[in-house]
Amino acid sequence: MTFGTTDKTISVLTYTLFALFALMCVYPFYYIIINTISANDISARGEIIFYPRHIHFQNYLDVFKIPGLWNATLISLERTLLGTLLTVGASAFLGFMFTQEDMWGRRFWYRFTILTMFFNAGIIPWYLTMRTLHLTNNFLAYVLPAIVAPFFIILVKTFVESTPKELQQAASIDGAGLLTLFFRIILPISKPILATVAIFAAVDQWNSFQDTLLLVTDSKLFSLQFILYNYMNQASSLSTMVNLQNAGSTAMASLATKQTTTSIRMTVTIIVVAPILLVYPIFQRFFVKGIMIGAVKG
Repeated sequence: MTFGTTDKTISVLTYTLFALFALMCVYPFYYIIINTISANDISARGEIIFYPRHIHFQNYLDVFKIPGLWNATLISLERTLLGTLLTVGASAFLGFMFTQEDMWGRRFWYRFTILTMFFNAGIIPWYLTMRTLHLTNNFLAYVLPAIVAPFFIILVKTFVESTPKELQQAASIDGAGLLTLFFRIILPISKPILATVAIFAAVDQWNSFQDTLLLVTDSKLFSLQFILYNYMNQASSLSTMVNLQNAGSTAMASLATKQTTTSIRMTVTIIVVAPILLVYPIFQRFFVKGIMIGAVKG
C-alpha cells in the first residue's frame, strides 16, 4: 500500500468517525423536534424514531398558552443579558488587575478569589446570607452572586498574560493610566476570551433554576427554566389541563393533537433550548481561539 493510498484511507476513516460523532450530537435535538411535530399518540408510544408522522404544530400553540410562560421568558432574557454583561465586565477587569504587579496584595487577593472555587459553605448558609442581604424575591438575586466567577477570571488573566507586555509598557510611557490601559489596550485585544466567557456565562444564566427554587416565591420573578422544572414534574396533570381547555373551545381534541406527558416535555424543552443555541453562531469565530488560550505554550 502506497503512502498516498494510506493517507486517503486515514482521511476517509477520520471523516467517517467525525461524521458519526456529529450525528450522535445532533440526533437528540432532531429526535425531540420530530416528536414535537408528530402525532402525539404515536409519539407517546415511542414510534417516532427517524422522521415525523402526521405533522402538526398544535403542541407549540398549546404550550404558548401556558400561564406565566411569556413573563418567565422575559425574566430569563433579562437575567441572561444583564448577568452576562456584568460577569464579563467583572471577569475582564479582575483578570486584568491580577496581572498588574504593582497591585496591592495581588497574590493574596488572587489566591483568595481562586479558593472559592474549591470551598463553599453549602446551601443553607448561602440561603441565610442571601436572605440577610434582602435578595429573596429580588431580581438582583439572579445576577449579583454570579458577577465574580473565579474560573472566568483565570481565563482572562491567562489571556492577558499571553499578550505582549510591550503594549502596556508603551502605553504607560505615553501617560496612560490604569483605566486607559484597560479600556483602550486590553479590552480591544481580548475579544476572543471575552466572547468565550460570554458564552459560558450566558449558558449558565439561561439554564439556572435552582436560585429561583430556593429564593423566589413571587410568580412574577419565575424564570423559564423554573417553569420548565415545574412542568417536568407536573407534565401529566398539565396535559390534562390543556386537553380540557381545548375541549372547551372545540368538541374534542383528536388523538393526533391531544396533549400527552411526552409532548409537553419535549415541546417545552425545544422552546427553552432553541434561544440559547443562537448564541453559539454569533460567537463561534471567537470561541475556538479563546478556549485554546493556555493550551499551547512557547
